[in-house]
Amino acid sequence: MIKRTSRKSKKDLRHKRVRKKVRGSKTRPRLSVFKSARHIYAQIIDDSSGKTLASASTLTSKVKEQSGGKGQKKLDAAKAVGKHVAELSLAKEIKVVSFDRGGFPYHGRVKALADAAREAGLKF
Repeated sequence: MIKRTSRKSKKDLRHKRVRKKVRGSKTRPRLSVFKSARHIYAQIIDDSSGKTLASASTLTSKVKEQSGGKGQKKLDAAKAVGKHVAELSLAKEIKVVSFDRGGFPYHGRVKALADAAREAGLKF
C-alpha cells in the first residue's frame, strides 16, 4: 500500500527537522519565519522563557509604507519585513539571532527576508 503525504505534512516534517537544531535563548534568540500565500511574518523568540521579543509582518503599518502599500510585490514586502524586524531587535539590543526558516526552502521570499535583516544589522 502506498502512503500518500500531503504538502503540509512534508513541510511539518522539515520544520521539525530544523527545530531539532535551532533553539532560541536569551543571548541568541530565534528569528522564526512563516509565510502564507499573501503575507509573510517574522518573530524573534526567546524559547527559554517562551516570549516573543519582536515581530513584524506585511500587515504592520510601517511595513506597508516601506513596501509600497496594497499593490506591493511579495519579494519587496519580504525585504521590508526583514528590515523592520531587524530594526526592532536592534532597538532592544538584540544583535545575534539563530534563523528558523520554518520548514520553508531557503529561497525566494524567505531568502529576501534573511538578506534584508542581515543588511539592517542582524547577525546569524
